[in-house]
Amino acid sequence: MVQEQLRQKYGDDVADNFDATRDAMPFVSWAGYGYHVRKGERALKSITFVEVKNAKGEVEKKIRRVVNLFHRKQVSPMK
Repeated sequence: MVQEQLRQKYGDDVADNFDATRDAMPFVSWAGYGYHVRKGERALKSITFVEVKNAKGEVEKKIRRVVNLFHRKQVSPMK
């Protein structure tokens, strides 16, 4: 899902070289690494599922959550 958004915004080269583990993170994660999201940048949308477990540790249900991510091309080092 994120890869297709990158393809539309930055082209095939960026989308084909996309590594989900290090190229896109939420706003707070980039700040923790000393980066800030540049003014005017729009978040990339992704979906994740959070598992809700009972007292026995069994999964009772999964909740769908939308995650707002920013690509490394959308951030700059903090000064």
